[in-house]
Amino acid sequence: MSLINLAESYAYATVITGGVFGNSPVGLLGFDGAGAGAGTGTAMTTTGAGLTLQSIIGDPGSSFDSMQSSFMANYQAMAVQAIGIGITFKFAKKLLRKPISNVNRNLMKPLGIGVRL
Repeated sequence: MSLINLAESYAYATVITGGVFGNSPVGLLGFDGAGAGAGTGTAMTTTGAGLTLQSIIGDPGSSFDSMQSSFMANYQAMAVQAIGIGITFKFAKKLLRKPISNVNRNLMKPLGIGVRL
């Protein structure tokens, strides 16, 4: 399991859940009261409070309407952010290839926990 790839996946999940559900991935599960972009400075707009799985199950009709309107309002910002995330991680991995390899080889491999940077 790669921690860098996990961070990249979480960044993509944050963009999607923020733009469609108006909430963070953790908030979507109902564990976090913060809405989309809390502390991140995103330019996405929300159409009310962020949705959670509980609210989607409780009232699917209005939840899906809200998700549709949020997506239509935010799809351009989501696309720009997703492209930015991809470019950032691609260049960061290339620039930090030697230090990452060093940490994996000298720190993570001897631990034997199956995790790499």
